[in-house]
Parts: sequence; C-alpha cells; structure tokens
Amino acid sequence: MPELDPLLDTAPCGFVSFADDGRVVAANGTLLAMLGFAQEEVVGRSIETIFTVGARIFYQTHFFPLLRLHGRADEIFFLLRTKAGDDVAAIANAVRRERDGEWVTDCVMLRVSERQKFEDALLRAKKAAEDARSAAEENQRQLEDANAQLQRQALELELSHQQLIEQAEELEQQGEELHALNDELQALNDQLTARGEELEHQRAVADDANRAKSAFLAMMSHELRTPLNAIGGYVQLLEMGIQGPVTEKQAHALERIARSQRHLLRLINDVLNLARIEAGRVDYNLESFPLRDVADTILPMVEPQLVARMLRYEVSVATRLSVYADREKVQQILLNLLSNAIKFTPSGGRVTVDAFADATRSDCVYLRVRDTGVGIAADRLGDVFEPFVQVDDSHARRAEGTGLGLAISRDLARGMGGDLRARSQHGVGSSFTLTLPGGKHVFEPSPVTAGQAT
Repeated sequence: MPELDPLLDTAPCGFVSFADDGRVVAANGTLLAMLGFAQEEVVGRSIETIFTVGARIFYQTHFFPLLRLHGRADEIFFLLRTKAGDDVAAIANAVRRERDGEWVTDCVMLRVSERQKFEDALLRAKKAAEDARSAAEENQRQLEDANAQLQRQALELELSHQQLIEQAEELEQQGEELHALNDELQALNDQLTARGEELEHQRAVADDANRAKSAFLAMMSHELRTPLNAIGGYVQLLEMGIQGPVTEKQAHALERIARSQRHLLRLINDVLNLARIEAGRVDYNLESFPLRDVADTILPMVEPQLVARMLRYEVSVATRLSVYADREKVQQILLNLLSNAIKFTPSGGRVTVDAFADATRSDCVYLRVRDTGVGIAADRLGDVFEPFVQVDDSHARRAEGTGLGLAISRDLARGMGGDLRARSQHGVGSSFTLTLPGGKHVFEPSPVTAGQAT
C-alpha cells in the first residue's frame, strides 16, 4: 500500500485513488474522516464501498465510461455513503492516468455546501453594460456628425481657395475669410479631439463593464450548477425508490422535474461557455488531426436521435483531409450543428456531413453539415449566430434550446482562425460550413464508406 504525502493526507478535501477494476489503491485521512471508515476498510476494497446504490449505478454507466473516453471528469455530483449509513453530497474531479504500468484514477472529493445567489447583482451589471454601450454609441454618432461637418467645411475651404486664384483682385478679402475659416476649423478640430478622447474613455468603460458582466456570468453559472446537479441526483434517488415507493403521478412529476433540471443545466452550461469566450478565458490546444476521426467520434452521440426520428445519415469525409485546430472544440461545433439539423429535420429526411479542400486556398479545409429540414427564412438568416436567438417559426418554438449553440460555435471557430457560415432556403433545408486552417500533415487515405442511420 503506497504511503501518501502528509500534505495530501491532511488536505482540506477528500482524495482517493483507484484502479480500473475498482480496487482502491489509496485514500487520504480527510476522506476517511468524512465517511467514518478506517483505512483498512477502504484501501484494497472496491471504490463502490463508499457509494450509495444510485451512485454505484451512475459510476458504472456514466462516470467510469466518461473517464475511459476522455481521461478526466470535472465537477461530477456523487452521493457518498458513510460507515454509519448516512449520505454525504460531494463534487468529484478525476483524472485517469498510467502509473507504474497500471491505469489509475486520482479523484478529489469536495463536500457540497449551499451558496447565496446574486441575481440582483447580475441584473445591475448587465444594465451598467447596456448603459455604457448606449453612451458609446451616442458618442460615436456625434463623432460621425462632427466628421461629416468637418468634410463639408473642408470642401468649402477648397472652393474658397479656387475663388482666391480666379479672383486675384479680391485676394485680401479672400485671405481674411480663409484665415477666419482656418480658425474655425482649428476650433472644430480641437472639439473633435476632445470628443475622440471622451469616446475612447466611454469605450473603455463599456469594455470594463462587459468584462465584469462576462466574469460575473461565468462565476454565477458555475455556482448554479452545483445545486442543479444536486437536484438531479436526488430526483434519480427518488425515481429509484431509495426513499420509498412512489406513485404513478409522483413518478410523472419527478420526470418533469428531471427534464426541467436538465434543460436548465444545459442553459447554464451554454451561458458559462459563452461567458468564458467573451471573457477571453478559452484555451485552444491546437494540433493536426484528420477530420474523419471527429466525424466517427460524433456518430455514436447522435445515432440514437437519428434512429428515433428515422433520418438518413450520410458521411463523406476523406481520411487524408486534416486540420490544425483544437480537436475537442471541433467536436463540440460538429455536435451542435448535427443536433440542430436533427432537431429541425422531419422524419424521413436526410442529414449529410462532408468535407473538402479549396483548390484556390490550400491552407483551408471546409466541413459542411446539410439537412433537408424546415430551413430558415432569408430575413432571419443573419440572426442565427446571435446569442439567445432562435428562428421564429412553429418548429423552433416547439423545440427546446437556449439559442446559444450557433453563437458559441462561431466564436470557437473564429478563435481557432476559422469561421462558421450558413446558407438556407425556407422549406428546403439548411447548410452550415465550418472553415478551419489546413493541417500541417497529410494523413494517408484508407477505404472510406458513407455512414448511414435509418
């Protein structure tokens, strides 16, 4: 049994390390004290020893598969079971890595506590940002008016100069007028300079307020996820009958609560992602990789939806096409585009993913998602990338969503040096094209077949 560092053993949060077979390799004193176990009652036994029944199911079906897929899991809610049989709510952050020839997961358990929500402060920050932006726009308009006036006066000065050349006999009179006009122009220029400095100050104020808003949104979205995860966990426990049997009406009510909790959690996650992008706190791990890998990774995530809606799914992405981008961000963008395509395509329709290179621009690769869905009206196509905006038709109103997916996707694309554009025809379908920098390496092609789901 490995000896833990004294600092880790007395850290103010629980720590446990376990192998892929669930065997606990190490646990610090903080975790053992939190749960009331002795070291020999945990170390060498299954990690499920410290889980409730619901947590064991979640560990087997979600948590450990997530670790195997991504190598880490962040801010996962667990109900731990003490030796006395009490439940302890905790948030887990885990990393799976290879150590001494064995795959081991190191997990930190942080006990959950309620925190005060600051909704009024959020509204005040938003209003301050809007007021500052309005002031900046007004100053910009005044600056444009001043520039127009300056241009008109410059034209008058040129005409006066031409008249001075043509009418030599009026040289003295024209000279006096020119001098007066120059004085006026200088005064106007001084005013313009002062207004420019004021505008710059207002813009700085607006930028500070916007950064404060983004930082506050990121903090509050993070804080709201903790109680929402707790709500979801308790609803699952009630549905499983841990606290006793539930009636059919109660089960229906619990299902509605769970659905609302998941919808609100998706909204908060989208707001958190948007706030991180606006605050400039998104890191990009750029690397060269084949686009086909991304398409193959996303397919299992959307295949159940394709089958449920009886949609035909076609993929035409050659393995030789590579991009230089953040693999995880590209997966997120493709998942958003496919989810939208599936959502707005009626049963029997088709969703297509293809990729190609531009013959005129060897440094660009295009990934395109097309559907035969309801399409977007021409007068609304320019709004689809705005935050919290959804297409205003009957299909969009019936579909769940936050209206942030496309806004986040385009910001992520631009953050990687690319872009995201849309084309659509109402009643025919839509096409979204993701542009990315070409990869530094060309991968050797292998047999490619079109994937279909019906």
